Amino acid sequence: MALQNIGAANSDDAFYRYKMPKMITKIEGRGNGIKTNIVNMVDIAKALARPASYTTKYFGCELGAQSKFDEKTGTSHVNGAHDTAKLAGLLENFIKKYVQCYGCGNPETDILITKSQMIQLKCAACGFVSDVDMRDKLTTFIIKNPPEAKKGLKDKKAMRRAEKERMKEGEMADEEQKKLKKEVKKKGSSSSKDGTVKSSKKKAGSSDEERVSPTHSQIDEKEEARDEDDDGDDDVQWQTDTSIDAARQRIQEQLSAVTADMVMLSTNEPEKKKKTESKGSENGDTVNYATVVREVKAYLKKGVAAKELQSHIAAFPVSAQEKMNALLEGLFDGIEKGFGKEATKRKNHLAAAVAGDDEGSQLLLLNAVEEFCYKKGSNALKEVALILKALYDVDLVEEEHVVHWYSKGLKGDKKDSQIWKNAQPFIDWLQNAESESEEE
Repeated sequence: MALQNIGAANSDDAFYRYKMPKMITKIEGRGNGIKTNIVNMVDIAKALARPASYTTKYFGCELGAQSKFDEKTGTSHVNGAHDTAKLAGLLENFIKKYVQCYGCGNPETDILITKSQMIQLKCAACGFVSDVDMRDKLTTFIIKNPPEAKKGLKDKKAMRRAEKERMKEGEMADEEQKKLKKEVKKKGSSSSKDGTVKSSKKKAGSSDEERVSPTHSQIDEKEEARDEDDDGDDDVQWQTDTSIDAARQRIQEQLSAVTADMVMLSTNEPEKKKKTESKGSENGDTVNYATVVREVKAYLKKGVAAKELQSHIAAFPVSAQEKMNALLEGLFDGIEKGFGKEATKRKNHLAAAVAGDDEGSQLLLLNAVEEFCYKKGSNALKEVALILKALYDVDLVEEEHVVHWYSKGLKGDKKDSQIWKNAQPFIDWLQNAESESEEE
């Protein structure tokens, strides 16, 4: 079955992950009884995560014709003869109104019906809640026939927790069994020693002929005692002092006087560099962060290409994190809203910065987003989920690094910041998508 991207705006994107089957229609009957059968309506509705009755009813409302979806047979009929292109255009309008998020355009949304009988779409990616226009005829049908609530998510989480607890209990039981075995071995070895001492005292005055050879049980106990001693040696953890003083002492002990002096010179070079850098900063020769930001903005105004800009930034004598922060601040200069869309537009510049080292540069980019949101204030903090979603969609950050950055932030000094609360919907969406893919 041929597939197409969900949403007309994404039709040219070859790597778009959300797809649905192309519509197939069939004209049935003659005269007044002529009908249009949407053959694969069930498959289309499943791809959109909406009941097939919603789409069928929407066609009837828009065309002014009777429509019916049979739950038992899975057939969808609309009275009259209608072209496939016309129905496909109506389906596109349905997707815009009742499927795609009004904030980020992601089709992974859930229909919510409020207490005041209003219909909303909650995005699983960015967390945005969209208000549906209640003047549409289909809204009354949706309120009367609400979508079925998702089941099993809480049960799956409970099963995972129970499995983790079971694993912990199993590990604890194994440790207790090991301790009991060691105690039994110790008691057995001590009792065997007492028995041998008593027997030697009794038979000290007897002749050599009356002496009895040791039994097999005593030999086994001695071997077990030896194994226990070996286990005790295995439990010892050997550590090496890696401090600078200890390294210097080992160098002086192992090498001759001349070679020791040569190695000591190499260890002293970082200290000399630090001293020279401190002297240069006092004289005002070094480049600070504000200067880097100004230079980045100037290069962007000139229209410098992404790779060329990255080569200029790499030449600045500042840390890698400051370089990434300056790049992000320069790219978003003068922007107050729509940071997610701007990140998509500037993906080439960001990709050039992330191209070098996958893991390290991705964490630098995420840290730069965090620092930028703190500086910009409430507008950027509100859109942090959209920014992360945009970076994830263009493959600038991977799922594991985003989750690692988020969990690290929750344990840091700024764990109570609003940025983590606003980013949580996107993190939940990532983790749920991962669990669903593993189950499939």
